[in-house]
Amino acid sequence: MRLTKLRWSFFVQTFQAEEFDPRVNQQPFPHRLLFLIEPPHPCNYLPDRRAMTLFADPRYPKDKRLQTILAENGFRRSGRHLYRPYCRGCRACVPVRVPVADFEPRRRQRRAWERNRDLTTFSRPALFCEEHFDLYRRYIDTRHAGGGMENPTPEQYLDFLVAPWAETLFIEFRLKHRLLALGVVDCLDNGLSAVYTFFDPDYPERSLGVYAILWSIYEAKHRGLDWLYLGYWIETSPKMCYKSDYRPQEHLQGDKWERKA
Repeated sequence: MRLTKLRWSFFVQTFQAEEFDPRVNQQPFPHRLLFLIEPPHPCNYLPDRRAMTLFADPRYPKDKRLQTILAENGFRRSGRHLYRPYCRGCRACVPVRVPVADFEPRRRQRRAWERNRDLTTFSRPALFCEEHFDLYRRYIDTRHAGGGMENPTPEQYLDFLVAPWAETLFIEFRLKHRLLALGVVDCLDNGLSAVYTFFDPDYPERSLGVYAILWSIYEAKHRGLDWLYLGYWIETSPKMCYKSDYRPQEHLQGDKWERKA
């Protein structure tokens, strides 16, 4: 399947970190979108490599349509930024999406779904909530200790998960009144995008991360959408290789999405 072609000229400019201010509110080019390259930095997933990241110009006005087009071209949202890896000589980060109409859960996934049938799901607006934030801090301190995300402030939490222009939902998964997990999901024109999931580390037997992805797949199908965008699969990274479990799926290879059974 060929990509939706970008309707803007493609310009690339190198920037320094201190020059990159997401709160700049200007309207740069009306008919073209500028892309900025972050200077090389240590890779978060492959420790022996240097990474480079391509960002859509933070000053350019964004909406769901633009996010959808960029998602079709391998971009992802983190906070206010739309980005994709742009590393020289490395293609380890592969954009992945699941065709929800064709999805077939594996045995382990079916078990995870059955184990969590007692959970109740609520869709909330993407606003700050102390209960959500407390769960996020517990998750980060337990699952990502030493990764540089510890002791987040409320501002850092929101800057990481939401953008004023994105159509984002916070999906609560509750056991009676107890919040066990929260999925952050963006609504696109042709699918949902799984931005982030965090969960109570005291319930490892429930496979809450798996359950949240399954719920997002079924929700996209229920809404009549085509895809769940999962971000980047990295075969040799223990943090990212799990994404290959959701089949069939499509990988962005060059300018085409290719089906993987």
